[in-house]
Amino acid sequence: MNQFIVRTHSRFEMIDITASVRAILKERKIQSGLCCVFVPHTTAAVTINENADPDVPADILAGLDKLIPLNDNYRHMEGNSAAHIKASLMGASEVVLVDNGELVLGTWQSLFFCEFDGPRTRKVYVKFT
Repeated sequence: MNQFIVRTHSRFEMIDITASVRAILKERKIQSGLCCVFVPHTTAAVTINENADPDVPADILAGLDKLIPLNDNYRHMEGNSAAHIKASLMGASEVVLVDNGELVLGTWQSLFFCEFDGPRTRKVYVKFT
């Protein structure tokens, strides 16, 4: 298993981590299989979405804020209940096919680390099978 660090700079942020995952894939010289990207945090997530227009991640974050507001009479006393809910909805992992030594992603797709309780220093785990 491999890991890398993501440093976030905002409370809410989506960071393209595709290049970091690809670098591990190249280093490991995996030609075919599955790539699992896992985030071991309860207030962060990973997702696949459009990489071409920076408004897409901004719209995703704005949409999540409308659905799950920062303050909504939550019982959890740490003040980050919305982050826990968003992380659960988005998910802690993604699986991507590997073929001919490359991640099989669509033309406009990237892997994004989703920060919902930053800024923080986070870990991302990558495992190939």
